Amino acid sequence: MADPKGFLTTGREVAKTRPVGERLKDWNEVYVPGSLLPIISKQAGRCMDCGIPFCHNGCPLGNLIPEWNDYAYREDWQAASERLHATNNFPEFTGRLCPAPCESACVLGINQPAVTIKNVEVSIIDKAWDSNDVKPQAPERLSGKTVAVIGSGPAGLAAAQQLTRAGHTVAVYERADRIGGLLRYGIPEFKMEKVHINRRIEQMRAEGTKFRTEVEIGRDIDAAKLRKRYDAVVIAAGATVSRDLPVPGRELNGIHFAMEYLPLANKVQEGDFVAPPITAEGKHVVVIGGGDTGADCVGTAHRQGAASVTQLEIMPKPGDERNPGQPWPTFPMLYKVTSAHEEGGERVYSVSTTHFEGDEDGNVQFLHLVEVEFVDGKLTQKPGTERKIPAQLVTLAMGFTGTDQANGLVAQFGLALDERGNVARDADFATNVDGVFVAGDAGRGQSLIVWAIAEGRSAARGVDRYLTGASDLPAPIRPTDRALTV
Repeated sequence: MADPKGFLTTGREVAKTRPVGERLKDWNEVYVPGSLLPIISKQAGRCMDCGIPFCHNGCPLGNLIPEWNDYAYREDWQAASERLHATNNFPEFTGRLCPAPCESACVLGINQPAVTIKNVEVSIIDKAWDSNDVKPQAPERLSGKTVAVIGSGPAGLAAAQQLTRAGHTVAVYERADRIGGLLRYGIPEFKMEKVHINRRIEQMRAEGTKFRTEVEIGRDIDAAKLRKRYDAVVIAAGATVSRDLPVPGRELNGIHFAMEYLPLANKVQEGDFVAPPITAEGKHVVVIGGGDTGADCVGTAHRQGAASVTQLEIMPKPGDERNPGQPWPTFPMLYKVTSAHEEGGERVYSVSTTHFEGDEDGNVQFLHLVEVEFVDGKLTQKPGTERKIPAQLVTLAMGFTGTDQANGLVAQFGLALDERGNVARDADFATNVDGVFVAGDAGRGQSLIVWAIAEGRSAARGVDRYLTGASDLPAPIRPTDRALTV
């Protein structure tokens, strides 16, 4: 145990954010650089090293949290990094983007503020990079087996790195022009600067992983032919089909899926555009969807100079405390104020869009909505609550419905789907097609980054066993696992 009295003598402190007026002028990460280092050792000392560390179950990766908390408390950063990497290929991603179900499962959180596990995690890995402790881990020998990984998001990258280190020759295929999947083009720069992706890619290249960009399997290369070319294939193509809103006026100009809007803002940061083809500048912006993707749209619109930003959510406003149906150590649905919400705008709950209204040129101008409530378990419109709000740019951030079937990948492989439309798989993450495996959102459905990395690691073990008959690679989860994050 790091500090036997740490949880009694030290209060919870988190990373400090830069002033709103300052950070809205740039796209850098919102946190004050270096603000964690003076406090993180004591924060790690709040960990109680529980006899049964429920934080392990809260994390799909099974991160060894008490162990690296102890090393961080003692400022043994190299040892802390080794324990962190033992279960997680990319802690700088999860430390910035994961909603931290581990903290919700922290035993201290029963009656006190939980340990700042996420802040400790990101401090350890940032210190490791600064100290040049993160190095390529090339395999000692090659197996002679080849693997194709389709998709370069967190699941695909995790699977590729594990399989490369196991000695297989791995090629990652990505349909976009850069590696990273939603990490690259779905996550705004102010949440995670892309330097964190770039240096991991360089590490993986040094280990032997090959990358092929602007190649879409199913369109540019027939999936069946790809299977014949490689000894095994991992599908990590994500759940990229956005949920639509089929109401009158949907065809008007200015209504876009979040994943049409957000990538263009990121491409500006990559230097591809001087200004984004879709911009919120000077417009009344409405974001439909109250989740993290919606918050990303809110923060992006603020930085582009929107006249106003309104975020709509069909569900009621969550509470500030756990409700009885989500007891500790499960992951509760709580009211959350993200950095984007700190920057302004209005959030409206329990409303549903009825239709859009446009001008004579076919551009959206107003959004009509109505308040809703649960009646006998069903969302029902409340009479007399209809109204309209200005809307010159609308982004649909209502989640995703499954993996893309329009490009032919599913049909060309001959993949079976489960009842939710995801690619079906067995306990080894194998599909119904011999030698073809699936990991991440493509098989699980829309989920968290920590689940994606855990699935990528687990699928890599299944592939390694398929290719060699045995595997020393860890498998943190099974396809049916839900841990404590339901």
